[in-house]
Amino acid sequence: MTDAPATLAYHLTPGTGPTVLFLPGYASDMQGAKALALEAWARGCGRAFLRFDYAGCGQSAGSFEQQTLAGWRDDVVAMIDLVEGPVILVGSSMGGWLMLLAALARRDRVAGMIGIAAAPDFTDWGFSTEEKMRLLGEGRIERPSPYGPAPTVYTRGFWQSGEANRLMHGWIELTCPVRLIHGQTDPDVPWMRSLRLAELLRSGEVQTLLVKDGDHRLSRDTDIALIIRAVEDVIACL
Repeated sequence: MTDAPATLAYHLTPGTGPTVLFLPGYASDMQGAKALALEAWARGCGRAFLRFDYAGCGQSAGSFEQQTLAGWRDDVVAMIDLVEGPVILVGSSMGGWLMLLAALARRDRVAGMIGIAAAPDFTDWGFSTEEKMRLLGEGRIERPSPYGPAPTVYTRGFWQSGEANRLMHGWIELTCPVRLIHGQTDPDVPWMRSLRLAELLRSGEVQTLLVKDGDHRLSRDTDIALIIRAVEDVIACL
């Protein structure tokens, strides 16, 4: 157990292990519906739970546009090192990519994973050729956000860091229990990505759960109940 970086904001709910650690998506924070619902569940059953903000996001210090995927991976690793004992990672969208990278960096600590619309390698398939050229030439792009009035910003530094940390080109050498949940009406991350991820994970204990009318956020009460059941299922495997 180590001290948390002074620049990172987090909330730790004490309880029995393994500690459940929630990883938000791109340009999101620890105040989202899924993070708060999981925290309430953990508090109700006496389970240790940790939610936090990546550098440059939410309440954490730093400039958002100066952050990289590798830097946020290191933030996740710092949170794993903050607690004792095994950890279960719950990664939403980009958090699902960081979940995999952090688990590879801390194989001895990560006991299970739950991906929610996990988006590994989205710097590859999530940008058009024109957008990639603009990122390289201009250094940043903006997209309208369906989740708020402010546009979503992507930078050259983030995109290049993502390209340097792609995983979906071969076996992903993780053997812990995994549950992958994905909505089939997700407009941002195609649900087939979770099927491919399930194929590439070395673990034999992988289940993919598809929600036919589920969107990208999977924040409805029924979606959150499914996520909680997946967490409980992974814990039961340990």
